[in-house]
Amino acid sequence: MKTNEKRLKIGISCHTSTGGSGIVATELGLALASRGHEVHFVVDNIPFRLRDNLENVFCHIVEPVNYPVLNQPPYYLAMASRIAEVVEEHNIQIWHAHYAIPHASIALLAKEMLPQELKFCLITTLHGTDITIVGADPSLHRITKYAMEHSCAITAVSNWLKHETEREFQLSKPIYTIYNFIDPSRFNIKNKARIPFIEKNKKVVMHISNFRAVKRVTDVIRVFKKISDKMDAQLIMVGEGPEKVSSVGVARQLGILNKVKYIGNYHNIEELLPHADLVIQPSEHESFGMVALEAMASGVPVIATKSGGIQELIIDGETGFLCEVGDIETMADWAIQVLFDKKLQKEIGKRSMERVKKYFSVDKIIPQYEKLYINTINKHKR
Repeated sequence: MKTNEKRLKIGISCHTSTGGSGIVATELGLALASRGHEVHFVVDNIPFRLRDNLENVFCHIVEPVNYPVLNQPPYYLAMASRIAEVVEEHNIQIWHAHYAIPHASIALLAKEMLPQELKFCLITTLHGTDITIVGADPSLHRITKYAMEHSCAITAVSNWLKHETEREFQLSKPIYTIYNFIDPSRFNIKNKARIPFIEKNKKVVMHISNFRAVKRVTDVIRVFKKISDKMDAQLIMVGEGPEKVSSVGVARQLGILNKVKYIGNYHNIEELLPHADLVIQPSEHESFGMVALEAMASGVPVIATKSGGIQELIIDGETGFLCEVGDIETMADWAIQVLFDKKLQKEIGKRSMERVKKYFSVDKIIPQYEKLYINTINKHKR
């Protein structure tokens, strides 16, 4: 769809932390705005990737509410009210909720508050843990299914997640796969800026995540130990989360803590990734794998696991390597081979960049969302 063909008014609710779903939702909003659509975020904080003073992008912050009778602040109720207000004030046509729980269910409550002539079309995008962990919990299964069944359209970020959702919930409506995406031009950095904590003349191994248990960050440490036994290398750990303490403990136990740098969250990831010789993402499963996608766009080989939607992103042996979950030995063997073989590293990097441009670029994916929005509006006219 061309920018001037139909200007839409779109609302987005998402997590605002450094996780993949929030990043994708934010980048989607920015891409839609750049194509002439009007985008309104309703969130608890400014999203991690949201840049200031952008044309057609508006951010509405939900203020915290303290009510002494309740054990927890009624944030989700306040968010539903704020969505209804924004829809009414700006005549929003599409509300795009990222995660069935809580954001789709919140949006449905907001929709119920509005008169018939203002009721929006709800698009729900599933990102993974809202289905595999939250939705599968018996106490939340019913409301997760309700949120999806009452959405006007549902998308999933991989075929794997689509099939998992169908198996778990047996919905009466279809789920459309629309992959995550990036703007490859942002990652095509020819002149790498110097980064103080990256040492020269050492192989650079990197891991990026929110350090949750599913990311298996201690596996990264154990793989790196085997790498560092063979060559002079450093490990850059990017992110924050509950498993950081465990990874520090394992690194100290293995005697390699002095070779590991924890740098916390990093905003301009496109400036950091080109310094990596290898990225290791040994997750229990990934519904898609945004870090792997960004690494591939930077021409950096990725070692990941044969689990989840990442198998739809990485072609094993061609654009990266896929190992069984927990297979430290095989991961280390591939890592050492790639780090020693510069020709192999460059070949994988080149093929990775080509694959990203062909299948996962912003220009390929955004039109799919635009088409879905238009079709949904036409199907559910107010």
